[in-house]
Amino acid sequence: MASHVVGYPRMGPKRELKFALESFWDGKTSASALEVVAKELRASIWKQMVAAGVKLIPSNTFSYYDQVLDTTAMLGAVPPRYGFAGGEIGFDTYFSMARGNATLPAMEMTKWFDTNYHYIVPELGPEIKFAYSSHKAVAEYKEAKELGIDTVPVLVGPVSYLLLSKPAKGVAKTFNLLSLLGSILPIYKQVVSELKAAGATWVQFDEPSLVMDLEAHQLEAFSKAYSYLEASSLGVNLLVETYFADIPVETYKTITGLKGISAIGFDLIRGTKTLELIKEIGFPADKILFAGVVDGRNIWANDLAASLTLLEGLESIVGKDKLVVSTSCSLLHTAVDLENETKLDSEIKSWLAFAAQKLIEVDALAKALAGQKDEAFFAANASAQASRRASPRVTNEAVQKAAAALKTSDHRRATPVNIRLEQQQKKLNLPILPTTTIGSFPQTVELRRVRREYKINKISEEEYVSSIKEEIAKVVKLQEDLDIDVLVHGEPERNDMVEYFGEQLQGFAFTVNGWVQSYGSRCVKPPVIYGDVSRPKPMTVFWSKMAQSMTARPMKGMLTGPVTILNWSFVRNDQPRSETCMQIALAIKDEVEDLEAGGIQVIQIDEAALREGLPLRKAEHAYYLDWAVHGFRITNCGVQDTTQIHTHMCYSNFNDIIHSIIDMDADVITIENSRSDEKLLSVFREGVKYGAGIGPGVYDIHSPRIPSLEEIADRISKMLAVLETNILWVNPDCGLKTRKYTEVVPALTNVVAAAKLLRAQLASAK
Repeated sequence: MASHVVGYPRMGPKRELKFALESFWDGKTSASALEVVAKELRASIWKQMVAAGVKLIPSNTFSYYDQVLDTTAMLGAVPPRYGFAGGEIGFDTYFSMARGNATLPAMEMTKWFDTNYHYIVPELGPEIKFAYSSHKAVAEYKEAKELGIDTVPVLVGPVSYLLLSKPAKGVAKTFNLLSLLGSILPIYKQVVSELKAAGATWVQFDEPSLVMDLEAHQLEAFSKAYSYLEASSLGVNLLVETYFADIPVETYKTITGLKGISAIGFDLIRGTKTLELIKEIGFPADKILFAGVVDGRNIWANDLAASLTLLEGLESIVGKDKLVVSTSCSLLHTAVDLENETKLDSEIKSWLAFAAQKLIEVDALAKALAGQKDEAFFAANASAQASRRASPRVTNEAVQKAAAALKTSDHRRATPVNIRLEQQQKKLNLPILPTTTIGSFPQTVELRRVRREYKINKISEEEYVSSIKEEIAKVVKLQEDLDIDVLVHGEPERNDMVEYFGEQLQGFAFTVNGWVQSYGSRCVKPPVIYGDVSRPKPMTVFWSKMAQSMTARPMKGMLTGPVTILNWSFVRNDQPRSETCMQIALAIKDEVEDLEAGGIQVIQIDEAALREGLPLRKAEHAYYLDWAVHGFRITNCGVQDTTQIHTHMCYSNFNDIIHSIIDMDADVITIENSRSDEKLLSVFREGVKYGAGIGPGVYDIHSPRIPSLEEIADRISKMLAVLETNILWVNPDCGLKTRKYTEVVPALTNVVAAAKLLRAQLASAK
C-alpha cells in the first residue's frame, strides 16, 4: 500500500532557511551561499522521507518565499513595474515582487485560505503576456533524481492559481480571471512534458479552490484545464490534490468525472462530509483515492486505530490497489520535528506528532493496511491516546462552569459607541486625525539577547527589568519626539504576540523549535493548547503602568484577543474551538479590567486573525462569526465608557465581514489597507456606515521601503473621501517588530507630518 505526503515545511528544523534568507537580504552573504543552504535542506528533507518509508515523495514544495509566487515566476506573470525583460527570473525580480525594494512596493500579500500562511497575490489582466520563466519544478525534480530519489513534482493548479489572483491595477474589477486559462495552460503543458522527459511518473496539482463554493463556470474551468493537460501527460499520472475542507456535492461529481487525471486527494480531517460523499456516490474505478487521514494542520498524534478503521472502510469501497495513505494537506502548517523538543513535558510530548513524526504515521498506516501492522507502534499510540483522555491536567471544572455561564448574555457595552467616543474624547483630548502605531517597535539583536539571557537565568530579574525599562523609555521618548498622539510601549518584553500570553496562561504548553512559516522568512511558534484555559495572575499590567508613568500622553495597554490566540495556536481537538475561545476570552477580560484599574485609558485587544478562522464555505460563516465576535465582546464588556477599546486586524479581505466587524463594538479599529490596494475603502464607498473610530493603515510595514510624506498624505485624502474626519485615525498597517529603526524613524516622521498637513488643510478649508 503506497504512502504519500502533500508537502513539507521549508524552513528547516532550526530555521536554517530563515537565517540564510535574512543574511542574503542584508547583503551579508551571496546568492550562491543562499542556494547552498537551500539545496542542503531539500536533500535532507527528501532523504528523511525515504528513511521514514514514504513512497510518493513531493518535490517543488520548497520555496524561497511562497509557492504561489513561484507559480507567478513560472508563468512569467511579473507586474510591469518591476521591469522584467524576459528570460529566467532571478532573485532580484523574485524578491522585489515579494518584499518590494527601495523604489517599488511589493505585491499584495494575503492569507492562504483559512491558515496563518500568507501568499503573494498574482496581479493579472487582459494584456499580460505569459512566458515560461522559471524552470524550478523541473530543476528540483532532477536534483532529487541525482540523489537516487524519484519524487512527485508539485504545482499550484492552473485554476486555483487564477482564482487566487486579482485584477492588476487599472484593470476592471469585473475582469474574468478565468479568461486567462487558455493562455497559461500551454506553459503548464510544457512543464509536464519536461517533467515526463526527465522521468517523472506522477505530477501533483494542488487545487485547494475546489473546496470553496464554486459557480458552474468555475467548475467548467477545471474540466477544461485537465482535459487539455491529459494530452501532454500520457505516461504520467496526474494527481489533483484538495485540502482544508469538505468537497461540495457538485464539485465532487465534477472532479471524480474528470477524464484527464489519475488520482484525487481529499482532506478527510477537515473534510469528514467528503467521506460521506464517497460512501453515498461512490468513487470512479479508473482513479486512485489519496486519503488525507494524517492531520497536516495540527500537532496531535494521529489516533492510528481510528484511522486504520476509516481506511479499511474506504478500501472496501474503492478497492485494495486504489487507495493511498496521505496527509490531509501540506505539513507546511505544522512544526518540523518533535525530537528537537528536549524541554517539553514528557506526558504532553507523548500526545504530539510534528511533521517528521507524521511521516512515520503515514507509513505505519500504509503498512498496516497492507497487512504489515507494527503492533508495538500501534499499542504505544493507543496508550498515549488513553493518557490524554484521562489526564487531570486537561480539565478545570471551574473554568468550564464559568465558560458555560457565558451563554446567558451577549456581553455588549450598554452605551452606544458614538456616545462613548464623545466621553473618551473629553478625557483624552486628541486632535483630529490622531496618530498612533499598532504596538511593537523593532526588536533589536541586543533586546533579543536580554530576553534570551533572562530565560536561561544568565541575568537576574532586576537586570532584566532594568534593561526592558530602558528600552521602553527609549521608545516612549522617540514617539514623543515624533509627536505621535497615542503611544505604545513597544513590547520589548514579548517574544511573540500569542506565545507571550500563552506562557502566562494555564492550559498551554510551549516548544523550543516548533516554528511554522507565516510568510517569507517570518516564522511563528504557536503555543499548544492542551487543556482548559485560565489566567493565574496579571500578565501585562506591570509593564503598561511603567510605560504610562513615563509620559503624559495616553499609553495603550496591548493585548492579544481570544480569537487570535485561538487561531494562532495549535488547539486541542477534543472539544469545540468555540468553547476554548470562550475560556480564553474570560482570561483576557480579567486582564482588561486590571489594566483599567491600573490607570490605562486606552486598551488595544488585537484580533489580527479573526477573519482567518472564517470557514471556507459561506453556509458556515454565520456560526463562526457569532461566537468569534461574542468572544471579543466578552473581553471588554465590563469597562467604563471612558475607557477606549481598540482592536487591530491585518492581511485579509474584510469587505464581506464588515458587519461582523461593526458588531464587535470596538471604539477604534486599526486595519491593514495599504498593501491590498486600499480594498478596504471600497466597502465604505459602497455605502456602509461606520460610526466608530477607524485607522486604515497608511503604509506597508512588511516592506523595507520608506513611504514619502506625499504618498501618505494622498492615502489619508482617499480615506477622508469616504470616512468622517472625526473618526479617522492615522497609523501604519501593522506592528513594527520586524523592521529596523533606520526604516521606522523616517517612515513615522512622514506619517506624523502627513497627518499634520491634512489637519492644516482641513482647518483652512473651514
